[in-house]
Amino acid sequence: MKNERQRKIAAALLVIAAIIIATAVGIIVGRPLVRYVSEPESFRVWVNERGLLGRLAYVAIVIFQVLLALIPGEPFEILGGYAFGAVEGTLLCLVATSLGSILVFALVRRFGVGLVRLFFSQEKLDGARFLHSSPRRDLLFLIIFMLPGTPKDLLSYFAGLTDIRFGTWLVICSIGRIPSIISSTVGGDALGEKNYLAAIIVFAASFAISLVGMLVYKLLSERRARKNTNTESEK
Repeated sequence: MKNERQRKIAAALLVIAAIIIATAVGIIVGRPLVRYVSEPESFRVWVNERGLLGRLAYVAIVIFQVLLALIPGEPFEILGGYAFGAVEGTLLCLVATSLGSILVFALVRRFGVGLVRLFFSQEKLDGARFLHSSPRRDLLFLIIFMLPGTPKDLLSYFAGLTDIRFGTWLVICSIGRIPSIISSTVGGDALGEKNYLAAIIVFAASFAISLVGMLVYKLLSERRARKNTNTESEK
């Protein structure tokens, strides 16, 4: 009990420290990124004026978005495509989200479920349990991760609670995010080029695919819940 209590305290302190650091980064270099979400043209000028620093600030903010799991990442992915173009925006988003997912994985492995529960309810964790016991868990993890609309921040935290190998997780979190990142950055790039028809088509297609992804995830979660209920009733 004492060790568990110490782990929870340490996890809470770690999160507080992460929030303080994220706030400091936001004030120093990241605040313009948040403000420019609603002012994409001004943001493009801002990053072009700062060159590498602007790109590093963008990467840092996306990493903290994954770490804190408080706001959706799609607006920043779209903003990356708008400011940097589809190719560079995709690469920056992929690097940032991969680093964020790796950091989350390492922290969860160190501090356990107490850290995860600071961000997600037990109900949401239970909804991801089907990924814990599936005989083809790694492949299923990759497929779910590649579907737009699935809760990737939750899955990044949940992965640390499983016995999945770090190398396997590195492949999953890197490759798995590519489809959703590409759709967002391509749409953002189209907006930047004022090709509004193309942007509408991309975002509409992404929305439709995201609905499918959410439905698939929901069905798998409910199937797992029913299986657990049947197992308990048989006992």
